[in-house]
Amino acid sequence: QVQLVESGGGLVQAGGSLRLSCAASGSIAGINVMGWYRQAPGKQRELVATITSGGTTNYGDSVKGRFTISRDNAKKMVYLQMNSLKPEDTAVYYCKYAPVLGKYDYWGQGTQVTVSS
Repeated sequence: QVQLVESGGGLVQAGGSLRLSCAASGSIAGINVMGWYRQAPGKQRELVATITSGGTTNYGDSVKGRFTISRDNAKKMVYLQMNSLKPEDTAVYYCKYAPVLGKYDYWGQGTQVTVSS
């Protein structure tokens, strides 16, 4: 079993920055992908960014150049640095862990990010 706990969300003005953290506990596979997804009211959950255990990153088009994902494998942590935030970034942000050879993916409970105009 793997548990994920997100933190760092909050209210920020447009143009501001936030840093989200996701702490993983439990048995983490050596080869895995961790990532951030978000869901705004009335919309589907969408990809924000992912990072493999080897450090390869991928970003959703709407956040490229503004957000940076990183991880610390020794601490079982993944981070999302969000800069130049826009009101359309407002959503609940979820952390996801996906073992490459595993059957199941795991999700955190989510953290609210609200960007005011």
